[in-house]
Amino acid sequence: MLSRTADHLFWMARYTERAENTARMLDVQQQSSLLPQPGAVEQLGWTGLLGIFELTADYTARHGEIEAGKVLDFMVRDMGNVSSIQRNLRAARENARAVRGTITTEVWETINQTWLESQRPLLDGRFERDPGEYFEWVKNRSHLSRGVTSGTLLQDEAFHFLRIGTFLERADNTARLLDVKFHALQSDFYGSGNGRVHEYDFYYWSSVLRSVSGFEVYRKVYRDAITPERVAELLILRPDMPRSLAACMSEATAHLRAVANPRSHETLRRAGLLNAELQFGRTAEIMSTGLHAWLTRFLDRINDLGERISQDFLAA
Repeated sequence: MLSRTADHLFWMARYTERAENTARMLDVQQQSSLLPQPGAVEQLGWTGLLGIFELTADYTARHGEIEAGKVLDFMVRDMGNVSSIQRNLRAARENARAVRGTITTEVWETINQTWLESQRPLLDGRFERDPGEYFEWVKNRSHLSRGVTSGTLLQDEAFHFLRIGTFLERADNTARLLDVKFHALQSDFYGSGNGRVHEYDFYYWSSVLRSVSGFEVYRKVYRDAITPERVAELLILRPDMPRSLAACMSEATAHLRAVANPRSHETLRRAGLLNAELQFGRTAEIMSTGLHAWLTRFLDRINDLGERISQDFLAA
């Protein structure tokens, strides 16, 4: 496969996954803001959302004070924001257009139609009337894209590069979500040294779980009160949780192994090492070393893998 073809496929998958992840977090934050709460708490939620994408400085430079409506507009339709939903859907479409001869007609039509239809609710006012409907639509189109890809593409190198892009992006997003959310309430949970759960924590951690479709999964697995340690275990170490770091790295490593070449030995070794640490790690060990430090190192390693994959396989 040509390196530029692999590059387009890799980033097509990443941009589609990134648009879905953004929609997930905006949807949960929008719903959380409707609950009775002090204005400062609501603003803290929107600030934390920008922090997940490392866009706080960019937003404040362009829009000033953090307000819900402005943040939604910035994260949904602002084409100058590299993490906005519209920017990512367009980028996914452009990458798909560049490799129309490699993907099936169904895959191309799904991604192209997603981009074209995504603009209509933003132009006719439907988004302002019901943002949740738009976010749900974006999530469903991402699910459809992955389903069509799995159901129609030959499982050759093209398929493997698509899956590598999807799971690297998903791992990055889950790690960023956990890092920002745990860091925001670190003093609440660990400052007193007793792990006490405050009255508002149920809603807070429920929103974190819902953003990764993990609320029902948590109830099924633990059948108990929501605690930060178990949230961390579910989203980091559980291999049967689809959006956990362990599940993402297991998939990414398997597909990376399928396309391995003589240049990629070190990349595959690093991916395998990270995958093994997640398979055999323990929550207590992660917490004892500091979750923020552990997640920061994980994100550095994910970024390193992305760069090495580009060097080994993709176009410069």
